[in-house]
Amino acid sequence: MDNRNELIDKPVHQWLKIAERDLMTAGQGLEAKTVITDTVCFHCQQAVEKYLKAFLVKHQIEFPKTHSIMTLINLCSKADSSFKEKLLEADILTDYAVEIRYVMDYNVFETVQFLTQYARLMLRLKFYCMQDAFTEERHQFRRESVV
Repeated sequence: MDNRNELIDKPVHQWLKIAERDLMTAGQGLEAKTVITDTVCFHCQQAVEKYLKAFLVKHQIEFPKTHSIMTLINLCSKADSSFKEKLLEADILTDYAVEIRYVMDYNVFETVQFLTQYARLMLRLKFYCMQDAFTEERHQFRRESVV
């Protein structure tokens, strides 16, 4: 592997590893006897954000410090125009990035039914981001522990 690829692949792998942890945490939260909805939503958002950032790094597209899923999807569409049409609904998770962690508006907390829908959306986005560009990383994740 040449130095340039190594400089790209290492941060991509780091983003994916952290995204996998958020994915696992959200999944564990959904399986808990008492589901803490705001925490599950937060980790769904975090996983989606990190998968998108990994995609951007892999395609050498600079991105601002942001939690906005739509901003990241728009940037990803520079490398793959289908991001906007296929993943537009993922922007619903943006509200769970920071606001839900500090605002005490419990009306925004979702039911377990919606959480399951968000988790499916997160998984769809994960596999969409990783389908072609991350083939090598997917195989590496199967060999390594994400913990």
